[in-house]
Amino acid sequence: MVRVSDDATGTRGQLVLLAAAVIAFALATGALAYLQVGTHPDVEQRIDDGSPDRVVNALERSVHDAASPIPAAYDWDEREAAAAAIEDSLEPRIETLRVSELEHSVVHDISYDESAAATWADENCPGGPDRQFGECEALGGVVVQERAGETHVLGVAIRIRTTTDRTQRETTVRVTDRG
Repeated sequence: MVRVSDDATGTRGQLVLLAAAVIAFALATGALAYLQVGTHPDVEQRIDDGSPDRVVNALERSVHDAASPIPAAYDWDEREAAAAAIEDSLEPRIETLRVSELEHSVVHDISYDESAAATWADENCPGGPDRQFGECEALGGVVVQERAGETHVLGVAIRIRTTTDRTQRETTVRVTDRG
């Protein structure tokens, strides 16, 4: 029978304890690095840059969808009703976008920019006898043009003021119909 002395058992116990401490340290360091990278499923990315890009992208799709049925529905003498129909069609989407990022402390104030629409119409609608289409007109923030007696929506000028807890940005965009 072999007897183990008390000194050997104590040394082995200290080695096991030291190994456990090293493993615990390695695991704790790995877990800390994992959390700092932001890959932990409980870590939610914060939207605080105040960029209106997501709003502009959503508005581009919405303007196209709202403008598509307009030529078949409104003659040129009904252009004011066509512009009002565009605004009515866009209003639910605009309301949704205004509050879409409240949980991230981001608010979007979205309104039509009549001045930018008029400037865009003056700069981009050709005049004179050689033009292919009729006149352009800015009605509120909606730019319409007469084509073969019908009202065609060319685009919408929109002012977006994005406010976060750190910044406030204001931009005006002209969302043109791709159709």
